[in-house]
Amino acid sequence: MPKKMPNFANEQEEQLFWSEHDSADYIDWEQAMPVVLPNLKPTTKTISLRLPETMIEQLKLLANKRDVPYQSLLKVFLAERIQQELISKTS
Repeated sequence: MPKKMPNFANEQEEQLFWSEHDSADYIDWEQAMPVVLPNLKPTTKTISLRLPETMIEQLKLLANKRDVPYQSLLKVFLAERIQQELISKTS
């Protein structure tokens, strides 16, 4: 039988509690069900990336044809290639 979950006054108090306690004492993970959170946006991080000017111009041209910002198209291209690489590594 899991222990009773305490009530927390704020997020900081909850973070402190979980840094010192094991969730297995409070949650029956055997009964846990997967949850899908479709409206969450992934955390992004700004990076600096040096690319040849010709590559940027070509990317802008492709993006213009698709009517999307070139940085968005770059993210799509990167995501597709990452998936391909991950799939080929596991095969």
